[in-house]
Amino acid sequence: MSALLTAPFETKRILDKYGIHAKKKFGQNFLIDGRIVRGIVEAAGITKDDGVLEIGPGIGTMTQELSLAARHVTAVEIDTSLEPVLAETLDACENVMILWQDILKTDVQQIAKEYNGGRPLKCVANLPYYITTPILLELFQQKESLQSITIMVQKEVADRIIATEKDKEYGALSLAVQYYSQPEVCLNVPPHSFIPRPNVNSTVLNLKIRDRPPVETDERYMFALIRAAFNQRRKTLANALTHGFSYGGQNLTRDLVTAALEELSLPADIRGEKLSLSQFAALSNILRK
Repeated sequence: MSALLTAPFETKRILDKYGIHAKKKFGQNFLIDGRIVRGIVEAAGITKDDGVLEIGPGIGTMTQELSLAARHVTAVEIDTSLEPVLAETLDACENVMILWQDILKTDVQQIAKEYNGGRPLKCVANLPYYITTPILLELFQQKESLQSITIMVQKEVADRIIATEKDKEYGALSLAVQYYSQPEVCLNVPPHSFIPRPNVNSTVLNLKIRDRPPVETDERYMFALIRAAFNQRRKTLANALTHGFSYGGQNLTRDLVTAALEELSLPADIRGEKLSLSQFAALSNILRK
C-alpha cells in the first residue's frame, strides 16, 4: 500500500504532486489526523465481515483505513479529477471499488447486492455543509440497504441533526433522523485535523438505522405536515398548516387543525418547533382521518 495519508507530509506530497487544491464547490477538506481517522472507523464498528459504502473518498485517506478494517469498500466520488490520485494512493487496496458518480443518483441497493451479497452496508462519509441534508434524506430512503451511517459534519450541522424540541436548532432534519435512526455523538474534530484548516469544528455522528420506526403513522403524510410546519416556523402551527400544507389533494382548515391540537391537549397557538416526533405522529393520525 502507498504511504498512509494520515502522515501530513504524505498528504502534502500527494496534493503538490497532482496540483490539487480543495474545491469549495465539493466542500473539500483533507483529513490528516490518524487518530481521528481510526476513531471514525471504530465509531462505525467496521469489521472484516462488513461491506462499506464510503461517500467522497477524496484522495483516499479514510479509504485506506477502511480497506484495512473491512471486507470490501465501495467508494462513491463525484470529482473525476481525483482519478489518478486514487489510482496511486489505493494501488494496493484490492478490496476497494471506486464508482465515479453522484451519491444522490446512486442505487445503494445495487451496491449491496453486487458487493455485499445483498446484506446491508455500513456507510461512512465526510459530508460538506451544503449537501448534508439531501444526502442523508436520500440515504434514509434507501435504508433497507444500510445498517448505519457514520458521518463527519460541521458541528452546527451535527447540532441540528441531534436536536430535540427543547433545542433552538430543532427542525425537519432532526425529526427525520429521529424517525429513521438512533443518533450518537462519537467524536469532536478540531480544525487542525484538516488541510486546509476549516474555520469551524466538526463532529462525527453514528446513525444506527432503526429496524422499525419509533412511532406508528403514515410516513409520507407526517413528513408533509413537518415540512409545512418548518417551512413557516415563525407562524403558529395552525397558520402554517392552514396555508402551507397539501397532500394528496387534501388541504387543512384552521378549525380542523385547532380541533386536532385540542384533542392532543396542545395550545391552539403552539408552533411546530415545540412538537416532538410522537406528537407529530399523533397529529398526523388525527388529521389523516
